[in-house]
Amino acid sequence: MKHRPSRRQILQMGAALLPATVTATAWAAPAAQPRRILILGGTGFLGPAIVEAAEKRGHTLTLFNRGRTRPGLFPNIEKRQGDRDPLKGEGLKSLETGEWDAVIDDSGYYPRMVGASAQLLAPRVKQYIYISSVSAYKEPSPINGDEDSPLATLADPKVEEMGKNFQNYGGLKAACEAAAEAALPGRTAVVRPGYIVGPDDPTGRFTYWPVRFDKGGEVVVPGAPTDPLQLIDVRDLAEWLVLMVENRTTGKFNALGPDKPMTWGRVIAACQKATPTPSTVTWVPGEFIAKQEDIDFPIWAPYVGDTKGFHTWQNRRAVQAGLRFRPVEQTAADTLAWYQGQLKEEKGRTKMAFTPEQEAEVLKRWKAAKAG
Repeated sequence: MKHRPSRRQILQMGAALLPATVTATAWAAPAAQPRRILILGGTGFLGPAIVEAAEKRGHTLTLFNRGRTRPGLFPNIEKRQGDRDPLKGEGLKSLETGEWDAVIDDSGYYPRMVGASAQLLAPRVKQYIYISSVSAYKEPSPINGDEDSPLATLADPKVEEMGKNFQNYGGLKAACEAAAEAALPGRTAVVRPGYIVGPDDPTGRFTYWPVRFDKGGEVVVPGAPTDPLQLIDVRDLAEWLVLMVENRTTGKFNALGPDKPMTWGRVIAACQKATPTPSTVTWVPGEFIAKQEDIDFPIWAPYVGDTKGFHTWQNRRAVQAGLRFRPVEQTAADTLAWYQGQLKEEKGRTKMAFTPEQEAEVLKRWKAAKAG
């Protein structure tokens, strides 16, 4: 049997937020007090969404990255080139000058490097927002856990590799949080998303489902329609991060949704309705899927055993701080439309997290099990 990747590994292998009284038109209007925002990253998946949200509000942006991922994006935005590792090439040299109201760090994976950037920038920034992950919590995930739940730890605090099965990912994220907070005490916001989904997602984790339904036929779906499911649209997360900058929000937040518990059945129905292609759904019980050591369906987690709490995190603090969610039906439709509209060379960025061969194998095993 192959080793079953942990839920943390699957999460890593991937990465309408308006207050109720604010309309979409109001969000698109310039902010009352434009900010200077430095984004560490900015060209992957979440980064471009942050740029778009910030530009709508009239903020001034600077991007810091290596210039390797889609370097042609945002030609009119100031760019500082370098490396998160201060020991590589020019390192952080290009950030030795300049002042910003806020830093949004969406590319920090190792505490030494996050600490280096946070310490360098601390005298010249007012706020540091670090994008962490719910994987920063100790496994197994508690049911209805909140931001005070125990965090993951590292056997070797100096380790700088994820590990063969990404076993260090969560501990590294938790250590990065601590590094940022140590450099800017009282000025740090730690944001812990779960699955980030939506248009431009290169991981294929959520995209798999509307694309699969668009192909039609019999679609194998794990678990039960009543299983819980949490995710966040990248545009919702990005808009909320900009709102946090505007409000100078600090603290720790679980950034996943929606605001009320959502079922896996609703997500599947949304993906099915996103396309006119006829399809049928074959549900395969979670208990059966959990025993298949070599099969992991994207996004969903077995609502049994150690993964029962994975999609049950509380998000009350984030909602109180202004996080809002567009309907999953909109996310599914927009994701499919984006996928269908990609140029051939761009579609190559999206690596589907599940294959037709895997789906067929699950169906074969399930039918054999039912036949006795």
